[in-house]
Amino acid sequence: MSKHVFKELKFYFRNDDTWTVDHAEMSDVWISRVTTSYGRISGGRMQEIHPCKSFKIEILPEADYIKDADVSTAAMVDGMFNRVIKYQDIEKCEIVFEDEKDKEPMEIYFPFKAKDAEEIDNVYQTSAISKENGKLYIVIDAEETVLDVYKGQL
Repeated sequence: MSKHVFKELKFYFRNDDTWTVDHAEMSDVWISRVTTSYGRISGGRMQEIHPCKSFKIEILPEADYIKDADVSTAAMVDGMFNRVIKYQDIEKCEIVFEDEKDKEPMEIYFPFKAKDAEEIDNVYQTSAISKENGKLYIVIDAEETVLDVYKGQL
């Protein structure tokens, strides 16, 4: 029986920026209650989607850079960690597994509630950078914030 081992997570932001975080650049990740649903994304055709109930991740300081394949205008000056802190607009991630090179990555959509009429920033996304260890902590959850989950590390 083969085990699914993360190779990387690729984050997609609502302004079309992306950010790829390698397995070695994550301390911990928790994606809870992934389900299968069907819906329209951006007015397109009905398709299978995989929303989750909650997402939590600890990202090591080594991931605070822009990879060649990523497009990120907002992060060019400040780095990806500050970009995540400044804008709460992570829409989804792709999970790329090491043992499934020929298979499509699994897209996970995060809980979303618009902060304002522009519908870009997400009320449910909170994040913080630890002053002690330099890690970026992200929580996307309707009930808990980054301070609720990671208060001991911040």
